Amino acid sequence: MLVKINGSAVYGVEAIPITIEVNWMTSGKDSSLVGLPDSAVKESMQRVESTIKTNGYDMPRTKLVINLAPADIKKSGTAFDLPIAIGILSASEQIGNIEALSQYVIMGELSLDGEIRPIKGALPIAIQARKQEFKGLIVPKVNAREAAMVNSLQVYGVTHIKEVIDFFDNGETGLNALEVNTREEFFHSQYDFDLDFADVKGQENIKRALEIAAAGGHNAILIGPPGAGKTMLAKRLPTILPPLTLQEALETTKIHSVAGKLPENATLISKRPFRSPHHTISDVALVGGGGNPQPGEISLAHNGVLFLDELPEFKRTVLEVMRQPMEERRVTISRAKLTLDFPASFMLIASMNPCPCGFYNHPERTCTCPPGAVQKYLNKISGPLLDRIDLHVEVTPVPFSELSLLKKEQNSETIRDKVIKAREVQGERYKNHPGIYANAQITSKMLTEICVIDNVGQLLLKAAMEKLNLSARAYDRILKVSRTIADLEGSEKIKPEYLAEAIQYRSLDREGWAG
Repeated sequence: MLVKINGSAVYGVEAIPITIEVNWMTSGKDSSLVGLPDSAVKESMQRVESTIKTNGYDMPRTKLVINLAPADIKKSGTAFDLPIAIGILSASEQIGNIEALSQYVIMGELSLDGEIRPIKGALPIAIQARKQEFKGLIVPKVNAREAAMVNSLQVYGVTHIKEVIDFFDNGETGLNALEVNTREEFFHSQYDFDLDFADVKGQENIKRALEIAAAGGHNAILIGPPGAGKTMLAKRLPTILPPLTLQEALETTKIHSVAGKLPENATLISKRPFRSPHHTISDVALVGGGGNPQPGEISLAHNGVLFLDELPEFKRTVLEVMRQPMEERRVTISRAKLTLDFPASFMLIASMNPCPCGFYNHPERTCTCPPGAVQKYLNKISGPLLDRIDLHVEVTPVPFSELSLLKKEQNSETIRDKVIKAREVQGERYKNHPGIYANAQITSKMLTEICVIDNVGQLLLKAAMEKLNLSARAYDRILKVSRTIADLEGSEKIKPEYLAEAIQYRSLDREGWAG
């Protein structure tokens, strides 16, 4: 008897429909699993056979042909265990109500005793199931809340194969569809942060720089000695960014779902992600890839912050592969038989010591590095990568007099309100420019229209570039940052004082900065 079970496979951050066809033949012995299965899918036959026998059902002794269609797309992972098992039981007429199977998508990994284990990509699978107008989706219980974010689709969470068998034997009863109020849960937890800028003593100039970075979506690098507070400040950046929209939250959650990074019983990601990979990370782990391409750290930081601590310690090849994704805000993974796009729209925040010993330009301690060591250390970061970083911020240690003060510091909520207002101004300005939502993304062509400065500003900028020996690449960055400062101040014009503030954030462009 031939039976077809509906399943799904995740490629990139999208799911595609897969039909599991099971044909039980009355003659022949050797069973076949076809349709380009990988090793994990091939091994499912052993798990499925153990599950069927352990739960008191009969594993057919004559030939079974199982096809995963379309047969020209490689199938990977363990999520096909459950639909294959249900298909075998239906084809051998051990499950009734076979007609109802066509209305459901079924996915899950099986243990040897029939327990159903979690899968990756439940959210994109649910989105695809709704798009195809299926009645319901059956997934492991720990993935049910994630899938139930998709409305107009009945989602059933199951913990054992017996629940699925009984559901179809009893006329689609015995299981309750899970309902999740996505919007209520999403908006309720948007501002629930463990960290706050109020925890940081002093460092007002660094807080101001990060406020500008957040308001314009600018990349930034913090340069300072050990213990100056670079990491502490960077970790608090997500608390002042505008809250995620529902669309952004859905995009971010899909990526984390595909990567298997969502916690159990999770729903929509409500806060902007903050990813901080170690400097020993590989190229593939950072940008994504592998035999079965998976999103990397830059995609997991989509709509959030990617923090690279001790930037010069990263391998140069790792840093260089970020250059194109930073410009295009997506990364393309190409293989012989497929090409996948992963979104990668993130803010890059990096930190570094100014030299190997960490005390170059320190107000109190002396640098012990030999001649040329400082420049050699900075040369680990390529010019093209620095070209994509708008703000170079020098961080100095906080003196004891400020650390011991009991004054109340400005909190994240106050800063965030100013950032949101600035982003609203930019949203209105770029509403007719698809794909652009912040000042950091404007093109050179748009720069002359949007970042207009008066004669006084022109003279100031000219004098700064000549006196400070700023490089030519600093020109565009200064204009973009000054536009953001004007937006924060509620000004339509870029005033000379805004330009002056932007100029000071180009430390690494100054000739002779490293001696």
